[in-house]
Amino acid sequence: MTNTSEKYYPIEQVEDISMRDREDAMGAYLMMFAALAAGLPLPILNLIAAVIYYYVNKGKSRFVKFHALQSLYSQIPTTLMNAGLVFWTFRIIFNEGSFRSSDVFMEGFATVSELYWGYLWVVVAANLLYVIFSLVGTTKARKGRFYYFLFFGKLAYHFAYRKEESSGAPVLNEPPK
Repeated sequence: MTNTSEKYYPIEQVEDISMRDREDAMGAYLMMFAALAAGLPLPILNLIAAVIYYYVNKGKSRFVKFHALQSLYSQIPTTLMNAGLVFWTFRIIFNEGSFRSSDVFMEGFATVSELYWGYLWVVVAANLLYVIFSLVGTTKARKGRFYYFLFFGKLAYHFAYRKEESSGAPVLNEPPK
């Protein structure tokens, strides 16, 4: 059995991370405000901004790459949920503000109105959690520290710090402990 520390590059310590890298890592989390800064209610702008930020900064240190990946990965489900809500809201507005029961496949379980408001509250809660986690990630990155989101932290760690064999194939990974 091989040593798992040989499969990954060592994680930089706080004193080894330059202030420029800290600020670049912090900026990755601020991409969640791209649509707000543009003044548009289009959630896809945040995801596009996160993708561009990742590709612009992926050649920098692994610390920056980790935070950019974690921000990008966590942006995907939030964007999908927000896009679904925007689509559903526009559909209601352009259908004269009515909720039609024929639009639901779960007839008999809940009305469309109840489903819409339930989904709205789930999306609001998910966005609130995302903002809180991102703000914590922003402050940790500025201090030169790591902050692992639940699922996305492990995924970003694997892609940012794994070593590759001489053949170019990725080494099997262990999750961060």
